[in-house]
Amino acid sequence: MEKLKKHWWKVLAALLLFYTVIAGLLMDAPRLHILNETIRALHFHVPMWFGMLALLLLSVVYAVKYLRSGELRHDRYAVEFANAGLIFGILGIVTGMFWAHYTWGKFWSFDPKQNMSAIALLIYLAYFVLRGSFEDDHQRARISSVYNIFAFAAMVPLLFILPRLTSSLHPGNGGNPGFNAYDLDSNLRMVFYPAVIGWFLLGLWFASLRVRLRLVQDKLEDNL
Repeated sequence: MEKLKKHWWKVLAALLLFYTVIAGLLMDAPRLHILNETIRALHFHVPMWFGMLALLLLSVVYAVKYLRSGELRHDRYAVEFANAGLIFGILGIVTGMFWAHYTWGKFWSFDPKQNMSAIALLIYLAYFVLRGSFEDDHQRARISSVYNIFAFAAMVPLLFILPRLTSSLHPGNGGNPGFNAYDLDSNLRMVFYPAVIGWFLLGLWFASLRVRLRLVQDKLEDNL
């Protein structure tokens, strides 16, 4: 019972994702023009981007904590939340490419939203390259923490502001209405919101395992 109380959110993540996969593929979906059955990708593509944003925000929070305290433990959390966020970002852009293939006719049509998303991911890939160029733990943590804050600050306009300033095929950008203006009916909402929570909890679970591994490695290195 004690383990269940401690790990309840992991059980919830597994249940929500199981529900997302089954209900997202089998429940009735609205027959929207062009989208048709591809609307089911909404439960996988969009929640992964939401999960990415939440995880990268947590990474920035721990980067700031490191800069204030100088504790390497905070840097470990920052890098692993960024790691999980980047994985979700890559999965989000890949699922978006497949969705675009069946709705826009191409995997990559150089839509502003696609281009800006790719740039944002490249900025975070550079974060890991930067970390690999330093040998001293504190120097690596200090410089990468500053870069982490910059990367998140750059990602926000890339994803939410610049695509809205030009024409775009992507819903909610460049005058193209978002799904709320279409028919995000009760069936979609019943799956979409649990999917957002489930994918985020999965990312949190992955990051927590990686953090525990890093902290154990740190202790082993300190004892050598």
